[in-house]
Order: sequence, then C-alpha cells, then structure tokens
Amino acid sequence: MVELINTGMKSVETLLASYRGSGNPATGPEKLRFEGTNGRDVYNISAPFEDDGELVIAGRVEARDSEDSDIIFFVERDGIWRPREGAPVFALQDPFHTRINGELIFGGVQTFPHPELEGKLGWRTVLYRGANVASLQHFFTGPDFMKDLRLVQMMDGTIGVFTRPQGTKGGRGKIGYANVPTLEDLTVDVVEQAPLLEGQFFDDEWGGSNEIHLLKNGLLGVLGHIARFDEKGNRHYYPMVFVFDPVKKTFSDMQIIAERADFLSGPSKRPDLDNVVFSGGLIRRPDGTADLYVGTSDAEAQKIRIRDPFLVYESLPRL
Repeated sequence: MVELINTGMKSVETLLASYRGSGNPATGPEKLRFEGTNGRDVYNISAPFEDDGELVIAGRVEARDSEDSDIIFFVERDGIWRPREGAPVFALQDPFHTRINGELIFGGVQTFPHPELEGKLGWRTVLYRGANVASLQHFFTGPDFMKDLRLVQMMDGTIGVFTRPQGTKGGRGKIGYANVPTLEDLTVDVVEQAPLLEGQFFDDEWGGSNEIHLLKNGLLGVLGHIARFDEKGNRHYYPMVFVFDPVKKTFSDMQIIAERADFLSGPSKRPDLDNVVFSGGLIRRPDGTADLYVGTSDAEAQKIRIRDPFLVYESLPRL
C-alpha cells in the first residue's frame, strides 16, 4: 500500500534529479493563444473552470517591460482565448480560484508602494467571492508581504488555509497551514499564526502553494512551486506537488512534476526569468493523466500532460 511518507528535506537539485530519473516525462506541450490584450503578454494563468456554462481561464496580463498587471477572464473561440465580454477586470497578479459551498472563490496578488523602500513594491493576497465571475465581491485581504494564500473546503465542510509567510517566520517563503470553521472565521491573525510545515524548504530556497485538490479520501493534494537563485542571481522555478493529511498534519515528500525544458521554447520577460515555470492549475483526467497549466518565463502561458500525481494517494484509507 502507498503510504504518506516524508523522508526529509530535499534541495531543488535533488528533486530535479529524481524527476529527470523517473522515466515519467511530461508530454504534448502546447502554447495557449490569446488575443484582445493590446499586445500585452498573458502568463501565470489559472486552469480552465466552468462559469455560467462555459469554460473560463483567468490570466495575468501585462506589458513585457512592466509589472503593472491586470487579471482578465478569457473564453475560447476557435482555438483562441479572448477576453470575455462584460467580465470584470482586476488590477491584480497571479489569479487562482476554488469553490466553497458552491460559491466561487477567486483571488490574486495586489501590489502597493513599499512602506520603507522608495520605488519598490509590496504585495498581499486579496480574495473575492460570488455566485459567478460577474458577481465577485471582495471579502478578505491577507497580511502584507504574503503571496500564495490558498483555501480549500474539506469533507467536513471546514476550510483549510495554506499560507506562505516570508521574513522572520518564513525566510524566503515557506508553507503554513491552518483550519477555520467557515469563511467568516478567516482573519489576518489566523493566517499569520498558521504553523509552518516544517522540513520542506532549505533556507536559501523557497516555495508556495498554488492550487489545492481535495482527494476522494480526504487528503489534500497540493500543487505548488519550489524555487532557488543560482550563483548569478537567476531565478529557477519548478512545479511541484505533495500530499497533506489535514488530520495528522503530516505530508509526503515533494516531487517536481515538470521543468522549463519540457515546454516549448519562447520569450522571457527578463534574462533572469528564462528558467521559470509557475504552476497555475491542474485538471485531473479520468485516464490517470492530468493537464498542467503554467506560466513560462513570465511571458507566455502553456499546458502540458503529466501523470496524475495525486491518483496513487487516493488508495490510502479514507480520513
């Protein structure tokens, strides 16, 4: 039987070597085509989700030489994704979504002038809720300087909260977890006090959660990213997964599930971002595979097919 085993902290280099030696490469990379953005790039997309009877993708849209970003909702027409007519546009980065009690929960990263460093930006996660995209209303602002705040509804109806503090508590960025009874119980204090999942990241590396999947047995499949700098200051980002037991607060080893070389070549926002793959979302398929949607090199959106990384963990006993 598969077990939820953690064999200790592993570096990006070790995880990458394990991925390359797994014999399970990603296949069928494809660039998503977008129009109607006035020449701006679309990247760091969500996975497609259904809204009012049609599939929608939320994407980060910005000029190549700027980080002044909008999140735009797109629908596909004849193989091309175009802005959805009448949909709201949010001045945010890096969209994500989930559903809680049937309600759409949407979020992104809001930037603001840094309170101490002139010319620099701060960031925080903001959350919206509504019956659909058209009715989304703001309901929560996370702590300053925290990205990658993610929610998931558990089998018992409570809400799992994945956090990513930086600084004194989280260094360059580590994952924390808390649980609240309802959305109304979500507070900045809950987020800031969430215990870290100790032993996931070395201090000179970092990571975060991007999308949480409730598995059939109650375990949580976490799609995230792990990253590091090289000696030249270039950034290296990789999609990763692990599985979390919300009852015992234990978790599996992380696994890298793709790398930049698996995707089609293309432009980069800056030279230091060439080797960046940012996890957007995962669509699990009935044939045991999954489609992974990502941003590549902070300039394009792509998808690729992988083996469903969570399927084997659904054979574990139900929580």
